[in-house]
Amino acid sequence: MKSYRKELFFTLPQRRGLVNITAEVQRTIDESGIREGLVLVNAMNITASVFINDDEPGLHADYEVWLEKLAPEKPYSQYRHNGVEDNADAHLKRTIMGREVVCAITHGKLDFGTWEQIFYYELDGKRRKHALIKIIGE
Repeated sequence: MKSYRKELFFTLPQRRGLVNITAEVQRTIDESGIREGLVLVNAMNITASVFINDDEPGLHADYEVWLEKLAPEKPYSQYRHNGVEDNADAHLKRTIMGREVVCAITHGKLDFGTWEQIFYYELDGKRRKHALIKIIGE
């Protein structure tokens, strides 16, 4: 069995934002030479998420509205975590959206269902962060 590792780096200019990383994950699979196996993609920061869903702008806007209802950013004083930083809501949003995805690789390609795409979701941006891609297989 072989393994391959790569990091993706992000610096989003706004506090929150979605980045479709499906093509980058597939390029990494291509680089690895692994044809059958699994790929793990995970956010390496506790205020970011990696998840799978549809790449549809209405759905992306719905995430923002839904997450803001569940864990509103303001007022900052509502959270005990906020003190030095003002990102308690981002920690909670990350818990809801998840840390990582694991996907099958078949014949050197992501083995996805219809419309499935991989997203990096920045929840406390304006600084450099990263995600890990780890591939294992043959």
